[in-house]
Amino acid sequence: MSEHAPRYSAEKAMEMLLEGNREYLRTGLHSTEIGEDIRLHTATKGQFPYAVIITCSDSRVLPTAIFNAGIGELFVIRSAGNIVDGCALGSVEYAIEHLGCRLVVVLGHTHCGAIKSTLEGPQEGPIAHHRGDPRTHQGERHPRRGVRGQRQQLHIETRERTPEEG
Repeated sequence: MSEHAPRYSAEKAMEMLLEGNREYLRTGLHSTEIGEDIRLHTATKGQFPYAVIITCSDSRVLPTAIFNAGIGELFVIRSAGNIVDGCALGSVEYAIEHLGCRLVVVLGHTHCGAIKSTLEGPQEGPIAHHRGDPRTHQGERHPRRGVRGQRQQLHIETRERTPEEG
């Protein structure tokens, strides 16, 4: 059962992301409020993100800036190369089930060192564990979680819940 009722449909959340990105591109600035008042408000009232963003840990990727979003507006999950393991998947499920998010975006970027290391890197160790072309990986399919296997390709379909589903 959701702690927060969905505030926005997936379509509305996508419109908000695109509008925020247009504003960022137009001004080159991240112009949302990050002062003491909003920090205190979210600390006491909680977060109400309208979208989940799965993105790379690369320090050059700033989802809140490029979507001109403020504190508590995006639920950002970061992992080198956008690898979605069990922990990251659990975070996505938490944002959907408990925070009411209806949109999940996987945000890639150019010149990703993690992807390059995976494709060209060592034959052993943690990076080698994820080696291969995820576009051709056909792991075991789970009806709720998408593709499962050594390398995961996340595919989450967006749909509104019926009242019976909670």
